[in-house]
Amino acid sequence: MSQILTTPESLTPPQKQEPAECYHCGEPCREETIHAHDHTFCCTGCQTVYEILSDHELDTYYSLGDSPAKREAVTQQNRRNFLDQEAIVSQILSFSEGDTAQVQLFIPVIHCSACIWLLENLSRIHSGVYHSQVHFVKKEVMVTFNPNEVSLRALVELLDRLGYPPEINLASIGKDQKAAPRKRIQRKLALQIGVAGFAFGNIMLLSLPEYIDTQLTLEGTYKQFFAYLNILLSLPVLLYSGRDYLLSAYKSLRVRYVTLDVPIALGILVLFGRSVWEILTHSGPGYLDSFTGLVFFLLIGKWFQAKTYQSLSFERDYSAYFPVAVTRVQNGVETSVPLKELNPGDQIRVRNQELIPADATLLSSEAHIDYSFITGESVPVTKEAGARLQAGGRQVGPGIDVRVEKSVDQSRLTRLWNREIFQKNAKDQLPNLVDRISRHFTLVVLSLAALAAIFWFWYDASQVAQVVTAVMIVACPCALALTLPFAYGHAMRWLGRWGLYLKDANVVERLAQLNSLVFDKTGTITTTQPRGIRWEGAPLYTEESLGIRALVQHSTHPLSLALFQHLETSGSLVEPELEEFAEHTGKGLEAYLQNKQWKVGSYRFVTGGSQTGRSGESRVYVSIGGELRGGFAFETQYRSGYRTLLTRLRKQLSLYLLSGDQDTDRAQLEPYFEEVRFKQSPEDKLHYLEQLQNQGGHAGMVGDGLNDAGALKQAHVGISLAEEVHHFVPACDAILEAKQLPYLNLHLALARQTRRGVYGAFVISFLYNVVGMSFALAGALTPLVAAILMPLSSITTVIYISLAINSLARKLKPSTKRTDRM
Repeated sequence: MSQILTTPESLTPPQKQEPAECYHCGEPCREETIHAHDHTFCCTGCQTVYEILSDHELDTYYSLGDSPAKREAVTQQNRRNFLDQEAIVSQILSFSEGDTAQVQLFIPVIHCSACIWLLENLSRIHSGVYHSQVHFVKKEVMVTFNPNEVSLRALVELLDRLGYPPEINLASIGKDQKAAPRKRIQRKLALQIGVAGFAFGNIMLLSLPEYIDTQLTLEGTYKQFFAYLNILLSLPVLLYSGRDYLLSAYKSLRVRYVTLDVPIALGILVLFGRSVWEILTHSGPGYLDSFTGLVFFLLIGKWFQAKTYQSLSFERDYSAYFPVAVTRVQNGVETSVPLKELNPGDQIRVRNQELIPADATLLSSEAHIDYSFITGESVPVTKEAGARLQAGGRQVGPGIDVRVEKSVDQSRLTRLWNREIFQKNAKDQLPNLVDRISRHFTLVVLSLAALAAIFWFWYDASQVAQVVTAVMIVACPCALALTLPFAYGHAMRWLGRWGLYLKDANVVERLAQLNSLVFDKTGTITTTQPRGIRWEGAPLYTEESLGIRALVQHSTHPLSLALFQHLETSGSLVEPELEEFAEHTGKGLEAYLQNKQWKVGSYRFVTGGSQTGRSGESRVYVSIGGELRGGFAFETQYRSGYRTLLTRLRKQLSLYLLSGDQDTDRAQLEPYFEEVRFKQSPEDKLHYLEQLQNQGGHAGMVGDGLNDAGALKQAHVGISLAEEVHHFVPACDAILEAKQLPYLNLHLALARQTRRGVYGAFVISFLYNVVGMSFALAGALTPLVAAILMPLSSITTVIYISLAINSLARKLKPSTKRTDRM
């Protein structure tokens, strides 16, 4: 049992005691002190959160970092009443179907690894939560939960109690939910810069007599008055403008972790403390002009960095071209259109395994929708005509027609693509590299500052504060922290213009690491438009042609699409309805029609036997009622420029070909590959990738995503080719427009050159720090100049990266122009 203890004034000891620190939130226990579980808490709210974490064996939270919990967060519950209104809840939820709902919440207090760890363990705290994933840069958490067990209000109140109150702006419901809170944060930074700039300018003005009065002495009263006025002007700079640096350093030191803000905070405190001491002891004028200028220029650098990240984020979420298309149906005619041309009211056809790109209404009689891309639950949900279908669902079974109700949200598709279940298992993420370098860098800076303080204390004690502050400010790896995301983000933009759309910035680094590349054949090396299709067997009856056409129209396989177009019929004939349709990946299609089983696919799938075909041809066989009727022969059409592409790639990479087709094109393809394998199942392709990786290779995969989704996910970089009906494969890392495949070597070259550019930026940052540190240690650099140089280093890095990558991109630019703009 916990016990609340208060201290009456009569029993207060004469000496002043510092209030105890709350174990959960870290704030002083001023109003009350609660002792429970061998710890001290400032209120029952913090105690409750601790007990929740302990009950669910999440005590590790307190060893990972500082908790941002605040006392006022516990009092949020009474402000969440509006979350009981169904109309509001439906607009806030990004997905709701049966016992699964999903919401994206903006939580501005997310700031460290402990925050991420706790928020991604919500499922262990409440059984109604299925999954939660944090987007650290955007300070967002996506929560998938069971609305029958935990309502949205209960979920938000749980986050309130944990000290992570979500920002939900009623005025922005139905618009950009995160825009208002982000604007508030940007406004705070602008105010901090304004306060620091105002104080800096006025203190410079009040300090002017100290600089120009070289022979005459100011009257003592005015001199001290100006000095005290400078202290008053500098206090808001310390307590408001510089508050974030001080708090961040304090929180990191509390958990024995050194961050970039530690030397900056120490420099601020040393400079301010030395200045106040000189003024109060009348031993000097202090350095308050340098102090306020330091904070002002530090905030300018912070603003510049925030703007850089914001521009990349905007490009990614709203401006980037997402190379996925759908089949629009107008007056019975099918046309393939990019997502950006899809409008509310359009009728589209969604085939088996295709994604529903926007919220829509079902026009067909029945649909089976798999929402596993959103919820992780793979059991299809049956829907009937008129039902509302949510974006991100995938049709399982015969194709369906739907009417689009909302515009396509490309940023939502990008978030779906970046879900944790589709991420690689690689641990070499960019932020981790920056954190490791920054931590060691900071320790070196603090050590040099300590040595400089010892030296200057004996040589010239009056210079200690200036030297130590300059050392800790000028030597900052901020440019390093900016280099990786900006460089790879910039490369992503260029690659997007060239028709290669990447999942995230890490893919650029992985593209540069590739030393082998595995190609699929059908739909990758070959096009989806064979030059000639002929029937081999007894002539087909009209009803049989209609049945085959009805069967293949539900598949997105390149040969199915080609066969569907080949079997075009007049609109007066009614296509038969299928029963028990099924598509077997890598094998073929089957369904029941007129009480007979129809099969279309490989010879082995249709008959159970094996057969070889002619060179340069692919075959699709047909059986009706267990009887082989014959087969369609497809004359292979290779993509234009494939020989040149493979010849160029072989100079840098080991190339392999894996195909599920018959061994008919070996002689034509073998000269370009280290190894060629035919009759490969999806599992065979996956195991082959694993084998290459076990041998120490960074193997990439290029395929159409239909029979090789597992291999695309297993590959170091999985590239899905998009042509005609652009099949969206969330397991891949990149989507490449088919017409840009001949220039894949240029895409890879840009990735490699970008990595070299990053190394060049590292060298620039290193030289800047060496030169700046040398001047600072020698006492030839003031803190103010150091503060100016600090953002200049970031600006220099951004300019260098921009010029380098733009120059490389223009040099490598594919000779053909894209027909659609990003």
